[in-house]
Amino acid sequence: MKKIYGSAAEALDGVLHDGMLIAAGGFGLCGIPELLLAAIRDAGTKDLTFASNNAGVDDFGIGILLQTKQVKKMISSYVGENAEFMRQYLSGELELEFNPQGTLAERMRAGGAGIPGFYTKTGVGTVIAEGKEHKDFNGETYIMEEGIFADLAIVKAWKADATGNLVFRKTARNFNPPAAMCGKICIVEVEEIVPTGSLDPDAIHLPGIYVHRIVQGEHEKRIEQRTVRSA
Repeated sequence: MKKIYGSAAEALDGVLHDGMLIAAGGFGLCGIPELLLAAIRDAGTKDLTFASNNAGVDDFGIGILLQTKQVKKMISSYVGENAEFMRQYLSGELELEFNPQGTLAERMRAGGAGIPGFYTKTGVGTVIAEGKEHKDFNGETYIMEEGIFADLAIVKAWKADATGNLVFRKTARNFNPPAAMCGKICIVEVEEIVPTGSLDPDAIHLPGIYVHRIVQGEHEKRIEQRTVRSA
């Protein structure tokens, strides 16, 4: 089966539809699938729900889709770096489902493993627990969280082979693996495609069975907050 595509737009062809749930990798500005996000913007797909640790910044990451009003809802942990996100949320234009980071990662991983729900102590007694099932185990209260089963996963890796085996580089191995796992279709953008069989099996972070389409392209290396010492 062909997995390598010539561009992000080609890789997304026939996959996008209005109202879909997309799981996106990345943490802060590290490991964001910016080529695929730009292609989604250009496709004009709307009423999207994104499960992602954060919403990027105003002109990068999911932030570019907030600018074009293509996002209906965010399932996120951290949204503090995006002024447009804040404006839309406070004005009631954007729905927001807050998840602790560990809970969000586990919801994605659970979806990829076919697990519909799990119990966690994280969030008990807070707004996170409102409306969720509570259950006691050994005298401790837990809340039930549901696994995320996304229509599409978009992630960014460092290397891939033609079968989709992935290697992530340093901090970019953040939400990308669990996000990739939970999508019915997983599309990956990479910096380099290497021959099949050239990756050390012990170095593969995500097996190709989870990956359906791959695109190679140039990527921007951004720094979220640059702090320098005065001379």
